[in-house]
Amino acid sequence: MHFALYDWTREMPKSRRLVTWAGILIQGYAIYAGFAHTLIWPLMWPTGVSLYIAVFVLYWLGSMLMNGMLTSELARKTQLESDQIAARRIQQTLIPQQLHKLPGYDLESFYKPFREVGGDYFDVIDLPGNRTGSRTMLIAADVSGKGVAAALLAANIQALVRSIATAEVNPEIFATRINRHLKQYAPPGHFATALFLVPDRPSGALTFVNAGHNPPILYGPASPAPGKHGPATTTLLEATSMPLGLFADATCATGEAVVHPGDTLLLYTDGLTDSISGDHPERSIVEALAQTLGTTVSNLKRLIDPNFNEDDVTILVLKRHIDPVLSRALPA
Repeated sequence: MHFALYDWTREMPKSRRLVTWAGILIQGYAIYAGFAHTLIWPLMWPTGVSLYIAVFVLYWLGSMLMNGMLTSELARKTQLESDQIAARRIQQTLIPQQLHKLPGYDLESFYKPFREVGGDYFDVIDLPGNRTGSRTMLIAADVSGKGVAAALLAANIQALVRSIATAEVNPEIFATRINRHLKQYAPPGHFATALFLVPDRPSGALTFVNAGHNPPILYGPASPAPGKHGPATTTLLEATSMPLGLFADATCATGEAVVHPGDTLLLYTDGLTDSISGDHPERSIVEALAQTLGTTVSNLKRLIDPNFNEDDVTILVLKRHIDPVLSRALPA
């Protein structure tokens, strides 16, 4: 009864839910009639064999109604789960499985959707059209909502990013065009926070647009590195514009930073901070970035508490090698 009334019927269309409940009530009434020896109380009718035939027919009819509706719902849910599995496989093809190797840098990533599919998106794209071949764009985005709707919008953003990347290299242009596209074509109330970062690999100079996203953390270790000395530093790349898709004429400004040799740049979505227990998740993240044992991503993954994880989690880490040859190109 509980299985039929709650676990299945709560997601049924209203008409099927009513038919299922009617079937359950008919079965219950048939059982009552069998114990009361009557179909119409207080009249003792029918009697004898006719009563038991009527009880059997009623119970069979109720059972057929209930089982028919539940079987139909089972088929619908099975198809839905199959579609979700297929959607997850498709989304996995959109998420980079192997990141580009960047000379002088290490790249690590981690992606875990909260449901079968998620609304987080990240990418690493070599920008064409630059003479030195030394410019790469790092992208992270978090679409409002969860599930299939958010995943479709994230896939839309990825397709647009890939199409723009064939011609444009400016993160401000990326953000502006995607903002206009989302405002025009996304359903009302849907938006996305996003990061577009373009590091110049030889110098470490970084140009970025932060469209209302969690600020990336640029961590510099305390140990001396060529071209950089002093205590550990933590720099937050704060928002330079509003989330994408809210206002068509929103201005997307750029910010600048420098990734020195030995520095670590962390891009993440709010699913990471929301999954960390305690009042200061950002502090825990910085402590994980400072650890020298294990990989940075593995240290960050250990912070995720399943009891708090209620959103997609995306992590993208860029770490610059301590290389004296590359350090000569650092700004003074």
